[in-house]
Amino acid sequence: MKKLLIQLLFLTGAVAVNAQDAVDYKVPPKEMADLLLAKPTPSVSIDDKGEWMLLSGRNSYPSVEELAMPEYRIAGLRINPNNYSPSRQTYINSFSLKDIKTGKSFSIIGLPTPLYAGNIIWSPGQQKISFTQTTQKGVDLYVIDIATKKAIKVNKQALNVVLGSGISWIDSETLLYRVATKPASQAPQKPLMPKGPTVQQNLGKAAPSVTYQDLIRSPYDEQLFEFYATSQLVKNKNGIETPIAKPAIYASVRTSPDKNYLLMRTISKPFSYLVAASGFPSTVSITDLNGKLVKLVENLPSSEGTPSGYDNIKNESRGFEWRDDEAATLIWAKPLDSGLIKKQVDFHDAVYALKAPFNGRAKELFKTQTRFRGISWGDSTLALVEEGLRSKQTLKVSRYNPSTGILETLYERNQTDAYNDPGEPVTTRNKYGRQVIQVLNHGSQLLMNNNTGASDKGDLPFLAKFDLQTKKNEIIWRCAEGSYEVVVDVLDPNKLVLLTRKESQKQVPNYFIKNLMLRIADQQITNFSNPYPQLEGISKEKITYKRADGIDLTGNLYLPKGYDKVKDGPLPVLIWAYPREFNSAADAAQIRGSKDRFITISWASPIYWVTQGYAVLDNAEMPIVAVDGKKPNDTFVEQLKLNAEAAINKLADMKVGDRNRVAVGGHSWGFYDG
Repeated sequence: MKKLLIQLLFLTGAVAVNAQDAVDYKVPPKEMADLLLAKPTPSVSIDDKGEWMLLSGRNSYPSVEELAMPEYRIAGLRINPNNYSPSRQTYINSFSLKDIKTGKSFSIIGLPTPLYAGNIIWSPGQQKISFTQTTQKGVDLYVIDIATKKAIKVNKQALNVVLGSGISWIDSETLLYRVATKPASQAPQKPLMPKGPTVQQNLGKAAPSVTYQDLIRSPYDEQLFEFYATSQLVKNKNGIETPIAKPAIYASVRTSPDKNYLLMRTISKPFSYLVAASGFPSTVSITDLNGKLVKLVENLPSSEGTPSGYDNIKNESRGFEWRDDEAATLIWAKPLDSGLIKKQVDFHDAVYALKAPFNGRAKELFKTQTRFRGISWGDSTLALVEEGLRSKQTLKVSRYNPSTGILETLYERNQTDAYNDPGEPVTTRNKYGRQVIQVLNHGSQLLMNNNTGASDKGDLPFLAKFDLQTKKNEIIWRCAEGSYEVVVDVLDPNKLVLLTRKESQKQVPNYFIKNLMLRIADQQITNFSNPYPQLEGISKEKITYKRADGIDLTGNLYLPKGYDKVKDGPLPVLIWAYPREFNSAADAAQIRGSKDRFITISWASPIYWVTQGYAVLDNAEMPIVAVDGKKPNDTFVEQLKLNAEAAINKLADMKVGDRNRVAVGGHSWGFYDG
């Protein structure tokens, strides 16, 4: 027996060596590789007046050089230790400007080479554009002057963007950002032997928590986080950098609408081993533009121990932000139920305000019957308040009158009821340069933009007028059937001049200016070509089918070029899906998506496989519905089977899919479909 075992070990060792010698990098078929590496159409950004367009080109995937950069995983972050930036980014590698009126395009001089740009921000006057340039050694800040078509580097010290870019314009000559305080080479070195054990203490309190990746695990991780997250806030006016306050771990810094104050949240110790950096203890404060403390607003504890369950929160103030329609008014919310949504109270949250100079008592603005989610400001008589319950998938939007304090419900719906979504209010810039709600007809109507426009005919985006008195939504424009067109921006809300992006199965997405009042022909302002010629001839169809319990389902079916089911027979099938929870079977049965969208490819797309002879059913609906008083996930596995069986049966009945050769997958939760 001993001799046989030794012989087996020698044999397996020899096989391993031979196999290792034979291993080589594998490449996909050319059709798939070409799709993978195809450069997507440029992204577009337009100034508020609709005069200038910035076109940003990028590669589909990072280069080998980018992937080879070192990476630290700490506090829920992924950091490049060489340059104080996130280690995983998608960079812009080309810029150009286009005069929309004349249609003339301009190159921009002074751009760094190679270009690894990001974080595009237009200046308040819309005559300049800032962006970051990331190199192996640091992050710089550039500004494009539209008049001269020239880009110049404006920072003297390398930026620290580990906790976000932190860049904002104060005025057209002044930028606010954060810089690194020490060279990356001075980062703490990992000791060969730790000073002692890593100790975590349980004081007898339950502390349920979401599972996070890449958390702090040792005192050395703590040192690294503190080193890389600490930054110095600076103000750059005409190229001169002036430090503001002292170095700190700035989670966020926001300028007040009147540009006289800064709202800061700074992270403090102890750093948690259970939650990511966003949940670390922090201090919320208000300073002047020189960093002098004006008001210590709140010391917030770690988010450790947040009660488990949807809609439960810490019994602490949250959501600190500036009121957009006033010079300097701080807004925040606080639970009235100790953070426990099942507590029997008339109101679960209250929202408060404190005006400059911040030395008075906070004023209660209103209370919400469910969990407060946010507020969109308009003017002294209008704001929209959103509240809801994730556990019940409910949403309510109310009109709040800041002058009278009256809160009036405008509409309520299930979050999963896409057919009855009225859209989002269109915004405009006010005198402070902040985005506020656009009103029409002397304040009696809102302009609502629905970029999805779900319907029983598929997605048909629309623009509507919402009457604040009748609470009715009147659609004034809707995408025509047979295409997919979405309103990207409203350039002139009174004259109804729109920027749209239009596409179809055969028409590449391009941008147009549409005038609803004059009803003249749309002005096409881009002319992008098809980046995926390999997909021409592939068929796309939205199919509908029922699962055994009667719920209607849909999916996008892709079949290979030239496929003939009579001649070629059923194909192997790839089903790609993502399970979603529903409290309503009617909502689960709603049609989602459009058969008329142009086929595009992303890194996680299953559509690559249609080039290899597969039938691909993408976005196959996999609803998990609450039944018989149970929660949706109580019957998760059983319903997954119902969904998959219905899809497979449909493809088999169509004679395009072989029920004995089916692969099922998906991203994230879609993994469980398998």
